[in-house]
Amino acid sequence: MQNIRIEPPSSDGIGTDTDGTRPGPARGPAPLLAGAAAAVAAAGALLALIHSGSPLRAPCTLFFLLAAPAGAIAAALRGPDPLGRAVTALAGAIAVDLLAAQCLLAAHRWSAGGGVVAVTGVSLLVLLVALLRGRGSGPARHD
Repeated sequence: MQNIRIEPPSSDGIGTDTDGTRPGPARGPAPLLAGAAAAVAAAGALLALIHSGSPLRAPCTLFFLLAAPAGAIAAALRGPDPLGRAVTALAGAIAVDLLAAQCLLAAHRWSAGGGVVAVTGVSLLVLLVALLRGRGSGPARHD
C-alpha cells in the first residue's frame, strides 16, 4: 500500500498555476460540460411542460428523459468503474423511460408533460434513496 502525503500550500506560490489557484480535478472542461448538460436538460423539461412549439422541444426533452434518470442511477451506483457506471446508468434510464411510458399508456394518460413529470418523480426518488443510503453508510458511531 502506498501512502500519499498531502502538503499544505507554500507561501511562496510554488505549486500553483499562474492565476494563483492550485491545479486539481475541478479544473478543465468537465464542470463546464456538466453545467451545459444540466441547462439543456432543464430547458427540455421546461419546454415540454409549457407545451412550447419550439423546434428544440423534442431534442432537449429527449436529452432530459435520458439524462435525469441516468444521473440519478449513476449517483446510486458505487461499485463499477466509470465506463461500467455510465453504461449501466444509460440502460437504467432507458428502462425508467419505457416503464413510465408503459404506465402512462396503460392509464390512457399519455402526454409529453406527463412523461416528464413521471420520469422526474422516479429520478428524484432514486436520487433521494442514494443520498440517504450515502449518508448512513459511514462508520457506525456509538456515543
